[in-house]
Amino acid sequence: MTNTTEPSDRLDVAEEQSVTLEFTRFCELSAVPEGSKRARKINGTMVLVVHTKGKLYAVQNLCSHQDKFLHTGRVRNCRITCPLHGAQFDLATGKATCLPATKPIPTYEVRVVDDWVEVAV
Repeated sequence: MTNTTEPSDRLDVAEEQSVTLEFTRFCELSAVPEGSKRARKINGTMVLVVHTKGKLYAVQNLCSHQDKFLHTGRVRNCRITCPLHGAQFDLATGKATCLPATKPIPTYEVRVVDDWVEVAV
């Protein structure tokens, strides 16, 4: 028995799977100069925006190891280090790159509109 799907059925599935990102203003771009970071809560989520190597990154401001804030951690080579136990996370992917953390942290899409940093959480 073969399962065939009409083209119109596939369009409905595709429409259901598409997600519209809703961006929220985070701060003015001037508040996050190159080499700095800024934390803020958006829709109940602690978000950290980092400006490094000419790019903005947005990640959850909590270490996946013990839920400690990352905003006081050091940023080097597009990674942030948790100030408590030294776990490191890739800012682009959220991947844990150094123990004791083994789970990634969420990353968020970030953009600049009219000199405002906006994040989709």
